[in-house]
Amino acid sequence: MTEIAALPAAADVPAPRRPALSPSRAGDFKQCPLLYRFRAVDRLPETPSPAQVRGIVVHAVLEELFGLPAADRVPDRAHALLAPVWQRLREERPELAELFDDEAVLTGWLESAANLIDGYFTLEDPRRLDPEARELLVETELSSGVLLRGYIDRLDVAPTGEIRVVDYKTGTAPREIGEAKALFQMKFYALALWRLRGVVPRQLRLMYLADRQSLTYTPDEAELTRFERTLDAVWQAILRAGKTGDFRPNKSRLCDWCAHQARCPAFGGTPPEYPGWPEPDPGEETALDRAD
Repeated sequence: MTEIAALPAAADVPAPRRPALSPSRAGDFKQCPLLYRFRAVDRLPETPSPAQVRGIVVHAVLEELFGLPAADRVPDRAHALLAPVWQRLREERPELAELFDDEAVLTGWLESAANLIDGYFTLEDPRRLDPEARELLVETELSSGVLLRGYIDRLDVAPTGEIRVVDYKTGTAPREIGEAKALFQMKFYALALWRLRGVVPRQLRLMYLADRQSLTYTPDEAELTRFERTLDAVWQAILRAGKTGDFRPNKSRLCDWCAHQARCPAFGGTPPEYPGWPEPDPGEETALDRAD
């Protein structure tokens, strides 16, 4: 789990990075351009739900689990990591403790996180794995000039060079709309790795810990080439909207879970004044994005 660093001195502040496209922000724009604006341009704060925070904690536990010697990657050790990870997150973000009304609620929430960890162990035996990377930042520029950036939960590389991309999901396995969104994210990672390494990943694996199911997918070059054109089109649409501030709402059933209805014209709200195209980087993902 990445700690919150102290603010750097003015002389140490790095130059802004080029705007990039992440899978989460691309998904936001496809779902609703105004949601993209609220998150990437206005950067409006959102209060995470207990389920989202649980996802952050469980991801951190699994990341740390693979930092242990292989023989120690057993359920008891994973459970032992849960309380320290939660304590560290509370120290970094004290406001998260306010999500829980009393000790009984917190206890139940921690038990639900422990159940997700148990779900992980029904899907694979981590003692038999040797991941090349965890929480891997991938960044590459497409031939069109679009810069892709994202974090991969886990990257497995076989002795023969075959690549598997693994993503942990702390919700249940999705139906059609959710599955398409999840595969969009995984194809994004597959394309980035193909452009970086010259190898198409052999397998994309989504592990749904809540209902203990896996979704696997095998991409090919033709499909990833088509997907690259899709990302080019998404980024060009974002840039056009960014120049004018014309990020329009797209009303759907997903609006029921949106934190910004009060500001949305589709619900009678008024967005804040458009601040202009942001700097440094409107494409950055957060831990919350990666803990779905």
